[in-house]
Amino acid sequence: MNIQPLLDALDIQKTAAQALAGDHRAQIEELQGRSRAETRLERLAITRNTVTAIADRFPVGTSSPETPEHLDYPRILAAFNEVTGPLGPVMSAKPSATNCWRRTSRRPAPS
Repeated sequence: MNIQPLLDALDIQKTAAQALAGDHRAQIEELQGRSRAETRLERLAITRNTVTAIADRFPVGTSSPETPEHLDYPRILAAFNEVTGPLGPVMSAKPSATNCWRRTSRRPAPS
């Protein structure tokens, strides 16, 4: 029995499967790139919402002539101008007893 035609057919199928797998890898890479871009856009939207929510807690100040025309800019600027310390937790300069870096808050004490 001659098995050479069977081996040739298997080689053809192997080559086709490798080409298809290569195409799928390229598609996966493209989709991962798109996914990273979408994730970045979502994070930017979350950041914008967070900053504007913080800005809503402070009264809107007067804006100078060089202030951009965006509606949220005066509120964001007023919030940053009113805050006397960092807005959130910062890393401690020394590790804790568990030898892990711990987060500490540096917000000003309420008056």
